[in-house]
Amino acid sequence: MTVIDIPGSKSVTARALFLAAAAEGTTTLLRPLRSDDTEGFAEGLKALGYAVRQEPGAWHIEGRPAGPGVGEADVYCRDGATTARFLPALAAAGHGTFRFDASAQMRRRPLGPLTTALRELGVDLAHGEREGHHPLTVHGHGIKGGAIRLDAGQSSQYLTALLMLGPLTAEGLAITVTDLVSEPYVEITLAMMRAFGARIAREDGPEGRTYTVAPTGYRATTYAIEPDASTSSYFFAAAALVPGGAVTVPGLGTGALQGDLGFVDVLRRMGAEVETGDGGTTVRSTGSLHGLTVNMRDISDTMPTLAALAPFADGPVRIEDVANTRVKECDRLDACAENLRRLGIDVATGPDWIEIRPGTPAGPVEIATHGDHRIVMSFAVTALRTPGVTFDDPGCVRKTFPDFHTVFAAFARGL
Repeated sequence: MTVIDIPGSKSVTARALFLAAAAEGTTTLLRPLRSDDTEGFAEGLKALGYAVRQEPGAWHIEGRPAGPGVGEADVYCRDGATTARFLPALAAAGHGTFRFDASAQMRRRPLGPLTTALRELGVDLAHGEREGHHPLTVHGHGIKGGAIRLDAGQSSQYLTALLMLGPLTAEGLAITVTDLVSEPYVEITLAMMRAFGARIAREDGPEGRTYTVAPTGYRATTYAIEPDASTSSYFFAAAALVPGGAVTVPGLGTGALQGDLGFVDVLRRMGAEVETGDGGTTVRSTGSLHGLTVNMRDISDTMPTLAALAPFADGPVRIEDVANTRVKECDRLDACAENLRRLGIDVATGPDWIEIRPGTPAGPVEIATHGDHRIVMSFAVTALRTPGVTFDDPGCVRKTFPDFHTVFAAFARGL
């Protein structure tokens, strides 16, 4: 049995940084993820005038409930979607002129539903080039609040940004959501907001679900970051694939916030043994994997993990309701199909689905990563049973797990 310590959750770290910056007092984050995305978020906060002190295993953030500590700033969001979507909302609650830009990859990713909602709340903002995309300039003058409608069918991050903004408004915020993808990520947001003192009510009605956020502000706290469930999926999949394989991830058990832990339920349906307890989750191989049809709308970040594992099943694997994966770091549906075909696997795709038929992946093959960390980490699982797999950009894992290749190689040797 291999026990592996997975780095902290990217999603939880990003939310915690926002909440800590907005809170009254100094917050300490324990075991935050150190990666390109989270370092970029922390650098963005510093550019906005927040005091962030980073030491091994703990980050300390002095909150500023009134907003950024500078009247003007330029923030570079790198490749980070959470940075690019959360920080403009945080800045809008303050006072000043704040310019945001991002990498070419992030510039391609949509922002429109969020900035439209901010404008409806009276925020003065302008897109620098293409409407609905970075670069973006926000002229902050505080936010009164009110009621808005939001389509979050493309990304739950739009809703998360607005929810976290709610306690900073003068009168509170009511958000009616007409469509929502990756709902478990919203549950992470709500639980974390409450841990920082927020009050949120939720009601389902004929026009959609309405979240009502009171104008409470936030209180600083000490907050422990749990291991990243999406990152854990590669290790769980590897254990399920290799005969005799087994892995335990401590700190990611029955009380986990992250919906992506649901990936182990998919592995259980495929035939793996899964145990989830208070202290962690264990996955064991049974020596065989079965085909299945699965809706991954709520755990779509693990779609590439399953796609990369799928050829080794004894029947077709069909993944449905994952249209939003086409607007991630790359078009992940097409990227998975392209690379599986390079490996000689029969694949079909549609607007929101992919079906992978059983086969024996054959190398040597260079995986086209499209600069996407999840494509690299997913096909590292395929490579366990496929000699000759290489990657055209192996370093893009720095986005969420800079040491992935070293850690995964050591893990694989122990399987």
